[in-house]
Amino acid sequence: MEDIRKLTPTQLKDWLAQHGEQGFRAKQIQEWLWKKSAVSFDQMTNLSMPTRELLKTHFEIRPLTVNQEQRSSDGTIKSSFRLFDGNLVEGVLIPALRNDDQDRMTACVSSQVGCSLTCKFCATGYMDRKRNLDAAEIYDQVVAIDRQAKQNYDVPLSNIVYMGMGEPLLNYKNVLESVDRITSPAGLGMSPKRITVSTAGIAKMIRQLGDDAVKFNLALSLHAANDVKRDQIMPINESNTLQALGDALNYFYKKTGTRVTFEYILFYNFNDTLQDAQELWKFTKRVPAKINIIEYNPIAEANFKNTDPQTLDKFAGFLDSKGVTVNVRRSRGKDIDAACGQLAGKDKAAQSTT
Repeated sequence: MEDIRKLTPTQLKDWLAQHGEQGFRAKQIQEWLWKKSAVSFDQMTNLSMPTRELLKTHFEIRPLTVNQEQRSSDGTIKSSFRLFDGNLVEGVLIPALRNDDQDRMTACVSSQVGCSLTCKFCATGYMDRKRNLDAAEIYDQVVAIDRQAKQNYDVPLSNIVYMGMGEPLLNYKNVLESVDRITSPAGLGMSPKRITVSTAGIAKMIRQLGDDAVKFNLALSLHAANDVKRDQIMPINESNTLQALGDALNYFYKKTGTRVTFEYILFYNFNDTLQDAQELWKFTKRVPAKINIIEYNPIAEANFKNTDPQTLDKFAGFLDSKGVTVNVRRSRGKDIDAACGQLAGKDKAAQSTT
């Protein structure tokens, strides 16, 4: 049976007409599905019982459910979500730490079950990619995390980052459709400027974002600004070199006017020298950008660890002296399975032993 949320408004209207229903019912159903996040046809109380039964006969709604929650002492809530087919993905609610920014609530969402890119520092990179998420499954994560924000902090979501499990640009169509649903007045009505899509670096698809004139923000997980080091930790770099990525980002900026964010984890004794900082500075000159230096959440599968505070300060200080906008993002949820893929991986392992 087909998930009704896979139908476009036009397809739904045509289907209703073919079954003797009036066209305006399509708008009512779409409102229940997206604006009100209905999980059953019985909730659609402004539809007649025969109409609801007709829908039940031909369609289903496949909402995700919260499988497990972990709560950190810093307020972070990490969830594993179960999909209709039993697969698990992760989402995270990240509240602001500062009192002057207490209304900032960020949802980190996944775009794939597992990942195919095998980044050496990422827990998800050690999982097989099972499948892409459809737009409704991504949308449902946002709805669930927004509910957590309201229940725990009495504040709705303010920002969304596509930085969870999977590579968003390898699920291009569904990611863009989910953004459309999230930003539509007929959906959640969020501003696209409050949304950031993070990629490990697929040059062809970064150019496609420019051609599609997307309004959301783009972040590149860089982590090394020379090809030799980046090849070691991110195999995708072998087919998407820094030169190719720099050209693609420049194209994206010219098409959209949106400044790019570079994400950079400082790994101890790997990419944390002043030479690395200089290479990073040179790379940032290719396109207007800012840099987020991210504290690492270690994983059992890899031996990477954070650089020391003094080295971090020197690294950030060098970039700052060159006029680069630099933000240091502290790790959140250190006392829970905070690294991407850890919680879903743990849940999967637990299932296999029961």
